[in-house]
Amino acid sequence: MELHALQLLIAEHQVIRKGLEILESMAAQLRGGSQLPIEDVEALLAMFQTFADRCHHMKEEWGLFPHMEGKGIPCMGGPLGVMLCEHLRGRVLRHQMKGALPYVAADPQAKAQFISAATEYVQLMMEHIAREENVLFQMAQQVTNPKEDERLVEAFHSVEEEVVGREVHHRMEQLVEELASRYGA
Repeated sequence: MELHALQLLIAEHQVIRKGLEILESMAAQLRGGSQLPIEDVEALLAMFQTFADRCHHMKEEWGLFPHMEGKGIPCMGGPLGVMLCEHLRGRVLRHQMKGALPYVAADPQAKAQFISAATEYVQLMMEHIAREENVLFQMAQQVTNPKEDERLVEAFHSVEEEVVGREVHHRMEQLVEELASRYGA
């Protein structure tokens, strides 16, 4: 039986993947010479910050990863450390995109920087999600009993309530759907 906590994270991965597909489409349009409404790109980057990082990654970093480390899965030099490094790299790339975005329309160098950071971010996060689902979550499944699963789910709900805020999760999902319809993702 798959853990409920992991099912929640996998459902969030689906939303993040769709956001990554939108970002990939946006980068391709910019590469092809199109201009994009800056508000759409800002909204997508805010979704990655709020939903992917503050909500999803926080659940992993404050809940799942410490649980797994407590069960003997190493952080430093192990799979958890790799995941944490990838979370950090994603934050750096997101900041690079955000910094370049106001200048994309007028500055070819800023446009190239945005496209490069967006492309790397998409690749990094797609591979990261695949590693989590195919390796890390399998390990979590093996070391987590039903009572621990319940505690993880409670911790995840606390992140939603106390850190992200009520209804933010749902609003971010709606935003991704709206942008997907506009950008063919």
